[in-house]
Amino acid sequence: MRLLLSLSLCLFYFQFLAQKNISQHLAIPPQHLELGLKNSQLIADQVPEIIEFIQNLQWESFQNQHLIKTKFEAFVVLVLRDQLLKKIDEYSLSLHENQLILRFQNLSSFHYLKKTSVQLLQYLQQESDTIPDFLVKDWANFERRGYMLDISRDKVPNFESTLDFVDLLSEWRINELQLYTEHTFAYKNHQRVWENYSPFTAEQIRKLDSYCRAKGIDLVPNQNSFGHLATWLKHDQYKELAECEDNCKTKWGNSKRTSLAPTNPNSLKLMEELYSELLPNFTSPYFNIGGDETLELCLGKSKAACDSLGKGKVYLDYIKKLNAAAKAQHKDCQFWGDIILNHPELIAEIPKNMTPLVWGYDAIYPFDKNLPKFKAAGLDFYVCPGTSTWRSEIGKNQNAFINLKKAAVEGKKNGAKGYLITDWGDYGHFQPRSISYASIILGASYAWNYQDYSLNNLEETLNKYVFLDKSGNSAKALLCLGNAYQKANIPEGNANAFHLMIRRYKWTLKGNYQTRELNKKGLMAAEEEIDRGLQILSKAMPECKDASLILEEVKQASALAKFGIHLGLARLEVEDKKTKNIPPSKRKALAQELKILIENHKRIWLLRNRPGGLQDSSQKLQDLYLYLL
Repeated sequence: MRLLLSLSLCLFYFQFLAQKNISQHLAIPPQHLELGLKNSQLIADQVPEIIEFIQNLQWESFQNQHLIKTKFEAFVVLVLRDQLLKKIDEYSLSLHENQLILRFQNLSSFHYLKKTSVQLLQYLQQESDTIPDFLVKDWANFERRGYMLDISRDKVPNFESTLDFVDLLSEWRINELQLYTEHTFAYKNHQRVWENYSPFTAEQIRKLDSYCRAKGIDLVPNQNSFGHLATWLKHDQYKELAECEDNCKTKWGNSKRTSLAPTNPNSLKLMEELYSELLPNFTSPYFNIGGDETLELCLGKSKAACDSLGKGKVYLDYIKKLNAAAKAQHKDCQFWGDIILNHPELIAEIPKNMTPLVWGYDAIYPFDKNLPKFKAAGLDFYVCPGTSTWRSEIGKNQNAFINLKKAAVEGKKNGAKGYLITDWGDYGHFQPRSISYASIILGASYAWNYQDYSLNNLEETLNKYVFLDKSGNSAKALLCLGNAYQKANIPEGNANAFHLMIRRYKWTLKGNYQTRELNKKGLMAAEEEIDRGLQILSKAMPECKDASLILEEVKQASALAKFGIHLGLARLEVEDKKTKNIPPSKRKALAQELKILIENHKRIWLLRNRPGGLQDSSQKLQDLYLYLL
C-alpha cells in the first residue's frame, strides 16, 4: 500500500511539473491546465495539419453557425462558439482519445484560443511522438486590459508602425488601446495648435478604430481636458482660458498656461467643440478626459471659487461638466484619479458612469490603500501601473516589474474593472518602443492571469514570441540594460541617473534628492553593466519584422544613457560639480559625443515616427550641446 501511495505521489508530482513547464512555455499562462494520465489518439505527425486548420479558422465563419467539425482520418476536431462560457473572454480546449474540442465565447477569446492551441500543440509535438490528453480552461482576471501610449511628448507613430504595434498588443491579449492626446489630433479649427506635430487625422482614427476592432481591441479616445494643455495655452488665442496667464507658484515651482480655468465658461465650450469633432470617429463607448496634475488649479482665476467651495469641489464640478459633454456624444468617461484622491470625501459624489483611473508608477505606490476608496463608492475603476521607461533612456525594469505586480494583485483583490499599462514620453521621449516591450508583455500577462513564474519566464517569452531570437540574446540584452540603472546606486525616482544628467545639466546636484547622491563608483558600475548588455546584444539574432530597427534603436538609447554617465562623471570631478566648470577640452569632447547622438536620434526617430515632435525632442539635446560649447 505504501509503495502504491509513493508511486501515486511521484506520478502526481511529475505530472504537476510537466503542467507547470507547459504553462511556462506558453506566451501567457492559462488559468487551468491539466495533463491526462493517458495518451490520446493524436500522433505528432498529424499535428502540423491540425495547426494549419486552426490557423486558417476565420471569425466570420461563426457568424451564421456555431460549430465547425472536421476529420483527420479517424481524429475529429470540433470548434464551437459556446454561449455557456461566462467568464471574461473565456475559452477552453480539451484533447481526449480521438477528439480535440475548442470552445470560445467571443471575438477576443476566438483569437486567444487559436494562439494557445497552436503554441500548446507545437510544444507537445516537439516533446514526444504521442500527445497526452489535456484540458485547458482559460479566462481573464480583468475585463479591460489596456495599454496607453503617449503621443503628445513627443513621438507620434506613423500609421504603418501603429498597425504593427496593434498586432503585437492583440497577441499579448491587450483589448483596450489609448493614444494619450493633448494636441496631436487635427482639429479643423485649431491648426495653429497642431500644425508642427504631425497629428492623427479623423480619417486615420477611423481606419485605426476599424483595424483595432478586427483584432479584438477597443480604441478608446483620449483627450486631456483640464491640465497638461501648455501647447494650446501658450498661444495668445487661448490665453484667456488659462488658470494662470502669468506665473503662479505651484508645488513644482513657477508655472503658467498649463491648466484651463474651470470657472471660465469658455473652457467648457472649447472642450464641447473638440468632443463633437473627435468622438464620432471612435466606436468605443468610453472616453478618457484626463484631468490629472492640474497644478495651477485655485492659484489663478478659480481662486475665489476655491476659497468659497473648496478645491476638491471646484475640480469635481468641472469634471462633471466634462462628463455631461461626453455623454452628449454618447460616451462614458474615464478620468485620472490622482486629484480626487486628495479629496476622498468627494469620491462618493463621482457619477456612477465615470471610471476613475488610479495611477501610480513607483514600486511603493499604495494601490492597497487607494483602491478600496473607489470600491467603497460602488464605482468601476482601473488600476494603472507604468512601463517605467520614460525619463530612463533604457528602462527601469526592477521598479516597473514590482509596480506591475502590485497593480495586478491589488487590482484583482479589490475588483478593478481594468488594468491599464501607461507608457509616457516625458522630456523628449528618448526611449524607443522596444525598450518598453518587456514591461508591456509582463503587464499583459499579469492582467490576464498573475503568476509569479511569469517574471522568471520573461526572457524566454520575449525571445520566442516577440524577437523570434533562437540565440536568446535579444531579451537577455534588453533585460540587462533595463536594470543597469540600479548599479548607479542612487535613490529611486521618476528618472534614473542617466536621464537626470541629460535633463538637469544646468542645475546643481545638491538641488535634487537623487542627484545629490550621485557617485563615481555607481556611475562606472552602471556603464560597465550597459557595456555588458551591449556585448550580449552584439550576439543577438532576432528575426522579427523590425529586427534590424530594434538593434539600432537599442544601441542608440544605450549610447545616450552612457553619455549621461560621462557627463555625470565629468561633473563629479570639478568645483561645485557644475557643468560649466568642466574643463573646456572635456566639454568639447562631450559635445562631440552628443552631436553624433543627436544626428542618430533624428534619423532613427523617423523610422517609426512622424516628423512632428522631433524638433521639440531633439532641441532638448541641442540645448545641452550648445551649453557644452
